[in-house]
Amino acid sequence: MLELKDVRKHFALTKGALLKRRIGTVKAVDGLSFDIREGECFSIVGESGSGKTTTLLEIMEFHKDQDGEVIIGGISNKQAADARTKSAMRKEMQMVFQDPTGALDPRFTVYEVLAEPLQNAGMDKRAIKKRIMELMNLVGLQPDHVNRFPNQFSGGQRQRVGIARALAVNPKLVVLDEPVSALDVSVQAGVINLLDKLRAELGLSYLMVAHDLSVVRHISNRVAVMYLGKIVEIGEVDRVFDNPRHPYTRALLSAIPVPDPQFERTRERIILQGDLPSPLDAPKGCNFATRCPVFAALPAAKQEHCLTLEPPLEAVQPSAAVEILEAGPAPTPDQQFACFFPDGEMDEQMLVVHETAEPHAP
Repeated sequence: MLELKDVRKHFALTKGALLKRRIGTVKAVDGLSFDIREGECFSIVGESGSGKTTTLLEIMEFHKDQDGEVIIGGISNKQAADARTKSAMRKEMQMVFQDPTGALDPRFTVYEVLAEPLQNAGMDKRAIKKRIMELMNLVGLQPDHVNRFPNQFSGGQRQRVGIARALAVNPKLVVLDEPVSALDVSVQAGVINLLDKLRAELGLSYLMVAHDLSVVRHISNRVAVMYLGKIVEIGEVDRVFDNPRHPYTRALLSAIPVPDPQFERTRERIILQGDLPSPLDAPKGCNFATRCPVFAALPAAKQEHCLTLEPPLEAVQPSAAVEILEAGPAPTPDQQFACFFPDGEMDEQMLVVHETAEPHAP
């Protein structure tokens, strides 16, 4: 449904009012490659500042001067030169924003909010009215609510209007930018269940950014963990949550509260030291080394690998499967991670492949 190939977004940092000069580059997104299959929910998680929202904006083409390739339903942004092709691409993907209040024009009624994308698609008034009634029923709102303004709805109802607007032109991919983070906890479950229901009924694919890892596990098929503009672990959601390989993923998952007071008081949490490094001056080699608890426990000889070489994002096949894989093409791995020492020990296969490579450029 969606494929990203080496997508990057670097922002120039300039100084001076009249004669601006470039003094640095902020690498917000630095070489992302992943795909989303039909009918699945793919989520991106990570700390604030890791590049999640910038990734969504790159996919939606909210930023100019894209570097990398985005393929939607077989149409590449590199091939979409004319306005008609670009319009067809945009129709395939729509977005639900984080803040339902700010995403809706307060001067428009719900009818006008939903009619606008349909008018842009060239529908006549009779077809627009029929489609709006279908959308209201689809998201669980009353038909007579179409004449209300956004300030007359609760937060959950406003988000349902936002979802209806995203579905108006029958997209195949819906981009969700933290769709429930601005809602009350009591309302979040209803919106998440609605999204899950719509995905099953309409055959939608979702790309979601979220901070609530419990929500991610509930609705997602696969998950990618981002750190400082790069993916450090990706895979089937149950595999990643049950057996996280990257130290950063383990630290994130240890923060999920457990609904057992006695266990919650005794369990160990991984507290990362320091703040997220600036993307203006990212560390060489492994960008997580400055905060990694595994790195701190390694001998100096092994630390040198982390400081000079960038670990690749790949899955290492167990030795017992080598003979089987030689007989044919390797299957798509369910879990990939970018770490030389996922369990505190040297991963020989990943190291041998990349130890001769040049150190990662700053």
